Amino acid sequence: MTTAPAKPRTGILPMFVGLMTAMLLSALDQTMFATALPTIVGDLGGVDLMLWVTTAYILAATIMMPLYGKFGDLIGRKGLLIGAIAVFIAGSVVGALASDMPELIIGRAIQGIGGGGLMVLSQAIIADVIPARERGRYMGVLGSVFAFSSVAGPLLGGWFTETIGWQWCLWINLPMGALAIGSVLFFLHPPKVERRKVKVDVAGMMLLAIATTSLVLTTSWGGHEYDWVSPMIIGLCALTVVSAVAFVAVERRAAEPVLPLDLFRKRNFVLTTAAGLLIGVAMFGTLTYMPTYMQMVTGVNATVAGLLLVPMMGTMLVTSIIAGRAVTRTGKYKRLLIAGAGTASIALFLMSTMVWDEPIWLTCLYLAILGMGLGMTMQNLVLVVQNTFPLKVVGTATSSNNYFRQIGASLGAAFVGSMFTANLTGLLGERLPADAVESSGQDFNSITPEIVAGLPDPYHDIVVSSYNDAIAPVLGWLAPLTLVAMVLLMFVKEVPLRTSTEREVVVGDSDGMLESDYGAPVTDEVREVILEDLRDEARAYADELDHKVEEIQHHHKPDSH
Repeated sequence: MTTAPAKPRTGILPMFVGLMTAMLLSALDQTMFATALPTIVGDLGGVDLMLWVTTAYILAATIMMPLYGKFGDLIGRKGLLIGAIAVFIAGSVVGALASDMPELIIGRAIQGIGGGGLMVLSQAIIADVIPARERGRYMGVLGSVFAFSSVAGPLLGGWFTETIGWQWCLWINLPMGALAIGSVLFFLHPPKVERRKVKVDVAGMMLLAIATTSLVLTTSWGGHEYDWVSPMIIGLCALTVVSAVAFVAVERRAAEPVLPLDLFRKRNFVLTTAAGLLIGVAMFGTLTYMPTYMQMVTGVNATVAGLLLVPMMGTMLVTSIIAGRAVTRTGKYKRLLIAGAGTASIALFLMSTMVWDEPIWLTCLYLAILGMGLGMTMQNLVLVVQNTFPLKVVGTATSSNNYFRQIGASLGAAFVGSMFTANLTGLLGERLPADAVESSGQDFNSITPEIVAGLPDPYHDIVVSSYNDAIAPVLGWLAPLTLVAMVLLMFVKEVPLRTSTEREVVVGDSDGMLESDYGAPVTDEVREVILEDLRDEARAYADELDHKVEEIQHHHKPDSH
């Protein structure tokens, strides 16, 4: 049997440029701000509020991700994406006009409200208009946006800060946002969604917001603003657990749950989401502190430290595009996922062996290997999730996957930061002589790369080696996480990728029995996958029926009086 050629799609390129620009808005904004933040704090004052500039954005974006995914499935994504871009632009204007830190933080929170939808809606819209069988090459290019922003962001942030002013880290979002809105408005023609009156899951949204807020604040404040065993952090941990348990209880009974528990009945969703969370911990834990490592250990400035990450981003960009094309050509993705997680594990292990006086090119080589692993993995995880569910719920599935990855990013940055700080404090205390502060005239608790470069040789070598020995083992501790992710991905069911964009169709479930849905004969392996998924659905429907019967019996229980 031959596969029918895909119908030509007009307007894909300009629409795709618009979606890439929308994703770039979010990705580039965060990396630019990281570089400009010291100058911003000095300009506006309020060093004690510096952490909130980043936390406000992350918190708002993380909370909004599941909401955008759910409402996109219910009412359509085009209007939501235009609205999200508009809110992001509005937040940029508020931040650029800020005269003090509280105003900037408000602007960043507004940006986060819009930014939470940029990534999720862009990925879901691609699923709406391009079948999974062809989507790999597009997802690969979308993955390259992260690589580009990780290099271009710090460079642009540094250039704006040193020349025309840090405010242009925000003003640049206006023309980029206008381009994205124009492309989406004129070139995006997603399938129409039949709107219906729905009961909004208000309780679920509120509990999700509480659980997310308490978790993000725990990871942001723990080890920095408060000790990990302080009443504040313990209270936040308890609030996270209680609100999460209450959220699960509410979602079981909600008519339109914001994060449906039925998603977790699908093996591929559970495995890829768990793997994405673990890889997110490793990826963002590494990326957050490698620029600091480069500056402190090699003695380069912030701009050069950003350039030293180019090998990682370059291999990530190239590999994500090549991997995406390979998935489109072959329809196979499982081996790439396993190989990517394994490659990332090797890179993290190699980074755990770094020594302070090794050549810079060797560190860059390790980062390049890590980029190769991430390039094979990150976007393909989203593709597997999207292929697991019918398009009518693909937004919810995509946003849920991104939500847990964002949680992994917060946990990774918190874990590496806490362990790195604890190790560094201990090593400096052990290695520095008792009279080091007096004799050098420096405060080693607030040391900068410039101060390190000017230290006498004995103290310089002690500080630099301590920085290396504080972070290298922590990166080694991340390697087992990616190994666990690799093991999880070994159990992914490699079902055929969809070749249609029908909202009700999902390969491996009811439509998997039709050859025309994926353009290949039904093999014994595919048939077994189909039957197993049908059994899962039957069990899910039986559980739901039992639940409805219990509700009816409860509401119609005869009055004992």
